[in-house]
Amino acid sequence: MTYTTETTKSIPLIPVSKSELEKVLKAQSEAVSNWVGSIEFTASANQSCMIPDADGSVLMVLVGVEDKITEQAGGALWSLASLPKKLPVGQYHLHCYWSDEDKLSAAIGWGLGDYSFDFFKQDFMDQKPKAVLQVDENQLDDINAFVDAFTLVRDMVNTPANHMMPQDMSELAGELAQQHGAEFSEIVGDDLIEQNFPAIHAVGRASAHPPRLLKMTWGNEKNPLLSLVGKGVCFDTGGLDLKPSKFMRYMKKDMGGAAHVLGLAHLIMCLDLPVNLQVLIPAVDNAVSDDAYRPGDIIETRAHKTVEIDNTDAEGRVVLCDALTLACEHEPDLIIDFATLTGAARVAVGTEIPALFSNSDELIAGLQSASKTSGELIWPLPLHHGYRYQMNSDVADIVNSSSEGYGGAITAALYLNDFVDENVEWAHFDVNAWNTRNRPGRPKGGEAMGLLAVFEYLQKRYN
Repeated sequence: MTYTTETTKSIPLIPVSKSELEKVLKAQSEAVSNWVGSIEFTASANQSCMIPDADGSVLMVLVGVEDKITEQAGGALWSLASLPKKLPVGQYHLHCYWSDEDKLSAAIGWGLGDYSFDFFKQDFMDQKPKAVLQVDENQLDDINAFVDAFTLVRDMVNTPANHMMPQDMSELAGELAQQHGAEFSEIVGDDLIEQNFPAIHAVGRASAHPPRLLKMTWGNEKNPLLSLVGKGVCFDTGGLDLKPSKFMRYMKKDMGGAAHVLGLAHLIMCLDLPVNLQVLIPAVDNAVSDDAYRPGDIIETRAHKTVEIDNTDAEGRVVLCDALTLACEHEPDLIIDFATLTGAARVAVGTEIPALFSNSDELIAGLQSASKTSGELIWPLPLHHGYRYQMNSDVADIVNSSSEGYGGAITAALYLNDFVDENVEWAHFDVNAWNTRNRPGRPKGGEAMGLLAVFEYLQKRYN
């Protein structure tokens, strides 16, 4: 249990910045002031100070925060995130004059700070008492929706490939659909050929785990159709263009795009966004066998465009193109795809910032505005059609990877753009889905990136 709505006696958590510390201490007893001084608490961000009562129990906790934190977009989100695993067992409440919105953000951050991936540890089932945060009952559903969405993404990405193959992802997506009363279906193995998803089949056919296209729908068909498409490469060896071992080590995270769209779908359904939701996930294992697709192969796609395979390690865009084509056939109001698509995007914006591409300047502006208000940074890169020549093929309609190697995130996005109808608004997020360092509320490992900004944008667009 991370939260409680019980109003029994609890310990106050008092946010305080460096500029406010002296004023806060003047309002406390001399004993409290002396204690704080003795342990050299300076109210630095994420620093905390437990102040004991006369009997040695915790009287209050001072929590260091940045100056004017509530004036910063999303500033309160990580204010309590370092505390759940630091504080002694007990019930705590946020004691301050923050707005309800900031208290909601802080409570979400508390839940994200309590996250750990322990499924494969012997003591996973041991329910140990821990610190819990008292929250307003009216906010509890919203808090749980956000925390559960992040947890779903993190858990899926952190789960090793031998427990997260296409059939496992299918089972999880089916359970999510059942939870929300959504419809779920899938196309498996050779049925992909029969139902015209040849690119998905080509990438996944070498594996003992048959490739699949997962489909989930929810909501009123009279509402605008929102299509979410996620790359579900459950493990990426690189195929016959085999990755070096150091680059293959964490390729369990190559289904991070699928995890993101399921997490976002969960949030949309929990908070009942007025959309007609469609989720499409091409789920494959990019394995090596005697039937693996090869460099130089020419494969068909659902769009009837032929693709020359320059590199079998550029498989994500190959499976996504069939799913994007299907999404466009339904004439959606908006398509958003998430994919752990290129290392080039990480070179451009680093590991912690999702790279954004879109065929709509208005959509980019809206997403950037939501990025600022949510406090979650996303960054647009140009969908520069001047680089489209790099995707030209002498023997097919398009090649899946540029031999030049420059602007790799852009050329990958341009490949996807070839399969999106011009009259459909589309946003593509190239994400890392992985924290390479530990920060409060953001442990090393699988991570949802861009989720807050995108959901805020969708709320503004559809409410």
